[in-house]
Amino acid sequence: MSTVIKGGLVVDQTGERTADVVVDDGRVVGVGPDLSGDEVLDAAGCVVAPGFVDLHTHLRQPGAEEAETIETGGWAAVRGGFSAVVAMPNTNPPIDCAAVVQEVLALGGKAPCDVYTSGAITVGRRGERLAPMAEMAELGVRLFTDDGNGVQDAGLMRRAMEYAAGLGVILAQHCEIDSLAAGGHMHEGEWSSRLGIPGVPAEAEELMVMRDIALSRFTGAPVHFQHLSTGGSIAIVQAARQAGVEVTAEVATHHFTLTDEACASYDPVFKVNPPLRPPEDRDAVRQGLAAGSVDAIATDHAPHPPDAKELPFDQAPPGMLGLETALALALTELDLPIAKVVGLLSWQPAAIAGLNGVHGGPITPDSPANLCVFDPEETWTVDPGDTASRSRNTPYAGRQVRGRVRHTIVGGRAVVVDREMRP
Repeated sequence: MSTVIKGGLVVDQTGERTADVVVDDGRVVGVGPDLSGDEVLDAAGCVVAPGFVDLHTHLRQPGAEEAETIETGGWAAVRGGFSAVVAMPNTNPPIDCAAVVQEVLALGGKAPCDVYTSGAITVGRRGERLAPMAEMAELGVRLFTDDGNGVQDAGLMRRAMEYAAGLGVILAQHCEIDSLAAGGHMHEGEWSSRLGIPGVPAEAEELMVMRDIALSRFTGAPVHFQHLSTGGSIAIVQAARQAGVEVTAEVATHHFTLTDEACASYDPVFKVNPPLRPPEDRDAVRQGLAAGSVDAIATDHAPHPPDAKELPFDQAPPGMLGLETALALALTELDLPIAKVVGLLSWQPAAIAGLNGVHGGPITPDSPANLCVFDPEETWTVDPGDTASRSRNTPYAGRQVRGRVRHTIVGGRAVVVDREMRP
């Protein structure tokens, strides 16, 4: 049965045009005026874009299904307009071998979006010896990270880069020097001093960014930086690019929307790693997105059950929900053209993950039908009770935002229609 998306503004890498889009048998079969199909999805006043791709999703399975499963995280993703997500490896057991990769991919087959997985750089994410990246790469893994931990040993990171270059895969780094960050629970600065909460200095992130840029230049291997949070990190990345180093970077939505002052409530919903930073860092992240110094907006979707986030601030785990609010926060908080926002959420992260050609590509006849339709002007209020996630730890409860996903099509199937999920 064919589906026609009627009357929307099609936005992709090739530009913008008003057109109907017809989908059949998993592909786009027509783009133009006055088209028809068996099912009609109204897109009047909406943008029709390639589906979004999240480079940084914590799906918690295996090992923490009380917080999220691959299936529930998938539903949160499609409600947010994401047709594909890359699962992080800090599960229990960690995704550090072919067997766990196979398990995650098999579970991903039941999700409403395409689920890809990253693999750990080191065994157990312990930073002691390299994981069998070749075995995981044979199963399609293209992004490797010890996310949640930075690889502390520079010699080991050098060997990982050399190995990755030979495999044609990308290393993604969670930038944090443990000896500087140890014991910290928020940004080290004025607010941590006021609140009496031990802090994590910006230098803990920036020193590892500098180190890995030097290693990338030395080895010739590309490197991707995850959830950068400081103005210094953004400036270092920009300078490295100008010097010809092959480096990409993402930022999370909370780092361009929130600041460390939010921690004054002592509410652990605002605890995240890397931590929320001061206004000047938030503004630098926004400027980096506008200038092109940052390649992608990631969600760092990190669900936790309520009892975990009800612990005291210094005992609670870090992390926030992000999949269902990413688009709205970007449209609300960033003074960017819609096409720029879509690129940061769609084709640019797709290219980093090696998914271009399947996700994020131009909307043309015979292209894969992975699409997102959203109303850029609809205002709504974030409600923690209205989420597909198993968890409720959003820091945006009660916040009014602009821009909402209306329909999501994955593999030609409309999995969200008029904001309602279609199992």
